[in-house]
Amino acid sequence: MLMVYQCGQERRYEIRMSKQIGDDIRALRKARDMTLKQLATAIGRSLGWLSQIERGQTVPSVRDLAQIADTLGINISVFFRSANRAEAERGLVLRADDRVPIGSTESGLTEELLSPSLSGSFEMIKSVFAPHSDSGGRVRARDREDGGVLVSGRLSLTIDDLELKLNTGDSFQFNNRDYAWSNPHSDPAVVIWIISPPVY
Repeated sequence: MLMVYQCGQERRYEIRMSKQIGDDIRALRKARDMTLKQLATAIGRSLGWLSQIERGQTVPSVRDLAQIADTLGINISVFFRSANRAEAERGLVLRADDRVPIGSTESGLTEELLSPSLSGSFEMIKSVFAPHSDSGGRVRARDREDGGVLVSGRLSLTIDDLELKLNTGDSFQFNNRDYAWSNPHSDPAVVIWIISPPVY
């Protein structure tokens, strides 16, 4: 049970959180082209149990959520954003205080998930590229569409073989193409990144 979030709360709160977590798991699983059976097998649980989790009928333990998060390649904290907000806000607004960092294997890149919901057709991410950092090579094309706007700093973005030098206010968009980034400058570069379908 989610004791860290249930203390002193009514069962209705538990059910609301179960629904949000279930929706997030389903969206993340589908974004990775995983079937229910594949995810259930990967975490050592039954297909029926995982189906109940995704439909919000069962509350997973923190240990179960940690296994699911690890299998999906995300931080477990993604499941708890907006946990203490009014039910009417959940899925519509993500308050600045509720943002959670999301992992990245790329050195020099830190990100925050901005999307209030992962069950939509896109997600929003705030990406901060540290000074004098780069992607360490090409990021292989994935079956998704990327776009964004550079809200501060400068950034070099290479899409296929075309190098683009972006300045504050510039925007970009590409679909299913290799890319690389670098920030050779002394200031961080901040991008609001849009990805469809969601991957986090």
